[in-house]
Amino acid sequence: MNLYLHLRQAQRQRVSDGRVCPIFSTISGYDCLLVLIWPQLGDFDSLEYAWWLQREHTRLQAAKIKICAVGIGDRAAGQKFCDYTGFPAASLWVDPTAQLHQDLELYAGLQVAIPGLSPGVKAWTNLLLMCAGLGSPGTLKEVFRGYRGDKHAPQLIGPEETVKAGPLPPLTGSVFNAAGGSGFQRPFELATLRLRNMTEVLSHWSTYVSDPAYLTQRGATFLFDAQGERLYEHRDRGILGFAENMSEPLSFLWAMAN
Repeated sequence: MNLYLHLRQAQRQRVSDGRVCPIFSTISGYDCLLVLIWPQLGDFDSLEYAWWLQREHTRLQAAKIKICAVGIGDRAAGQKFCDYTGFPAASLWVDPTAQLHQDLELYAGLQVAIPGLSPGVKAWTNLLLMCAGLGSPGTLKEVFRGYRGDKHAPQLIGPEETVKAGPLPPLTGSVFNAAGGSGFQRPFELATLRLRNMTEVLSHWSTYVSDPAYLTQRGATFLFDAQGERLYEHRDRGILGFAENMSEPLSFLWAMAN
């Protein structure tokens, strides 16, 4: 399969206007094209990836890197996702049945056969097993990193920034200084952001996940130059494994720029 050609020909529903059109239809004037195939739009990985993209928005623009993303869900899920994350709706397409993921042979997640269960209940069961690390290498390690902190990762919450995360009271970034200082990812800092994402999704579950049958499906990252040559790819192998370097998920972009 010619990956770039297949993606260029792929048509899905665009979140911004509801049109079914090629996913590259609004992409032009770039040095590099970052193509993101996301799992469910209510998945930890999709939400966290979008957060990093917003964080590095100015740097991505300066490097002339355009972004195109396809996530599992319907248009309502895409609209909610964009409202929450700030990801541009004109750059997001939705694929309710994960057909593009299947065409690209992306990891479908753990698929333990359990007789008598509906596809949705089966997917839930397999998702819980993946959260426990089964069929999802690196997930538990990454969960613990969110609580433990990471001196190889940047600080995630500014000193004056306020984070509202579910049952916790609003927290300012300076609170995390008490757990270890500043200038790097402090203990509980990433876990707090993930709790905020979880609260958002659970509060709007039926919008984010209209069909739970694809809960375990994983995604991928592809980077192409202006001529369509593939520069980089990463195929997710588990939950919270959307990047080779989870401490700095977009580091592959800056390594190439340098």
